[in-house]
Amino acid sequence: MAETKPKVTLIGKCLAEKGLEFVYEGQLAVCQTCKLLKVCHNLQPGKKYQIVEIRKNTDQDCPIHRDGICAVEVIEAPIVTLIPADRAILNSTVRYEPVCTKTDCRSYPLCHPDGIIEGEKYLVAKVLGNAPDVCEKGKNLKLVELRPV
Repeated sequence: MAETKPKVTLIGKCLAEKGLEFVYEGQLAVCQTCKLLKVCHNLQPGKKYQIVEIRKNTDQDCPIHRDGICAVEVIEAPIVTLIPADRAILNSTVRYEPVCTKTDCRSYPLCHPDGIIEGEKYLVAKVLGNAPDVCEKGKNLKLVELRPV
């Protein structure tokens, strides 16, 4: 798998920490008139990102973030989730589809992790093992780490 090139974006200075993972939720109405709109909001809503570098001397004022913002380099973060065991093949590409919709299931957060987009393709980067709990619907599941393709 080729290394993904980091993307430069802006984030609140108090959040700018190497290794921080976050799900980009989109812009607020107040952002529409900001001169930094295109740099600050250049990520895909709903995806999970990880800060890999903090750029020095890039501080800017921001009406949203009290202490201002700064430039960071991000990559799409890996996502740990449950998928059917027959699809959990190392280095294979899968199109993410949630296993079930039973919201009161103990495994629901692993079947519907933050930052994954239904229908998108991901690489099975690691097979971490069996599901931590037995599937209430009787499905054979594996815990995997998915990376964006």
